[in-house]
Amino acid sequence: MVRISEDLIRRRAEHNNGEIFSLEELSLHQQDIQRIEHIHKWCRDLKILYLQNNLIPKIENVGRLKKLEYLNLALNNIEVIENLEGCESLQKLDLTVNFVGRLSSVETLKHNLHLKELYLVGNPCAEYHGYRQYVVATVPQLQSLDGKEISRAERIQALQELDAVRTRVLQQETEYLEEREKQKSNANEHPEINQSLSESQNGTQQYPESSSKTHTEAEDEEREFWEKPCPFTPESRLEAHRHLEEKRRANEKEKEKPKTKTPRTLITPDGRVLNVNEPKLDFSLSEDENNCLLLDLNVYRHMDSSLLDVDVQPMYVRVTVKGKVFQLVLPAEVKPDSSSAQRSQTTGHLLLILPLANEDVKPKKRSIRPTSVTSNQNNKKDTRAAPRRELLEVDPGLAGSLANIVPKGQESSHNPQRCGLEERPVSKDFVDDPEVPPLV
Repeated sequence: MVRISEDLIRRRAEHNNGEIFSLEELSLHQQDIQRIEHIHKWCRDLKILYLQNNLIPKIENVGRLKKLEYLNLALNNIEVIENLEGCESLQKLDLTVNFVGRLSSVETLKHNLHLKELYLVGNPCAEYHGYRQYVVATVPQLQSLDGKEISRAERIQALQELDAVRTRVLQQETEYLEEREKQKSNANEHPEINQSLSESQNGTQQYPESSSKTHTEAEDEEREFWEKPCPFTPESRLEAHRHLEEKRRANEKEKEKPKTKTPRTLITPDGRVLNVNEPKLDFSLSEDENNCLLLDLNVYRHMDSSLLDVDVQPMYVRVTVKGKVFQLVLPAEVKPDSSSAQRSQTTGHLLLILPLANEDVKPKKRSIRPTSVTSNQNNKKDTRAAPRRELLEVDPGLAGSLANIVPKGQESSHNPQRCGLEERPVSKDFVDDPEVPPLV
């Protein structure tokens, strides 16, 4: 049961800065309220009060609201119109779709001199023969009934036929009350319905926990409950509310259950390590000149390093980022004890330096440096090959100018386009000493 509390009213008084003593309009609809209380003490300046779509069985504790102009009690369990004599400023009363069967109780509204509009559509009394004539004649200050304006001619005619209409209405009312007693006696045969009604009136209604049933059984029971014919009574409305409340509580209990998340497979039963990227992070894997693997993981920039857990194994790396696993199989075996992790303060990236277990010595590239003539002469015995004849190729256009170098009559038999050193015969006693540099 939802009770009208000060906290509830303050939450509904946000438009008035949470002040309830000066509140003029209050909306408490669809709150499953089962009793009107405290409003007449805390909100005496109320002019508009919305209490529709609740479970209120009786009109009470509103007589002190002297400034109340509009009271909405539609879609409740009210059976009698009462306790409204103190609402001196009441102009509109809405009792749509209730269980008002005692139409004679409408005569209590004669004391509300400012009442202009009344809504009783959807009540059992609205089906009585002569219902409208009786209300129009009984409450003379009304100007509209069920949204239809009351004309002067209609009022005069209703007053003329009031005695006959009253007799007929009272007779139908007696029949309804007898039928209502039968409905209550039938409700007593069903303890659950009778208990829900009594508990709702006392404010001690409780809801049993839903038992575990299969999805098909639950659907069948749900369909059977709503398709089963039943009379439209306060008991049936409370039973429907009880059913909906049980279903709502079952759904909330289902949501509160901890969801068992299936663990992700990181290593197969046969020992094969899988690549996993639950946090969906970008990464790069490379190798440097120091025979180390470099794993650059793009961790979130502003995430604290305490939320990271790094586990380096010889053949794979596992990084846990806020409970999500990043696992990568390495292309070669590494040394876990010699590995290190670094975190960039600028980008937040995580850099893992993983030394390889089998270090291959890579030859360094020798850089070619210019050497002096003396150093070249000292290294001739190891690297210099035997001297040979070298010829210079000359551009054919320069052949004429080169030919004029040698005086006429002393020309060589060689081709003018080529020039070189004349070969001399080598003596048989000549010994080539490798330590002696050749002549340039």
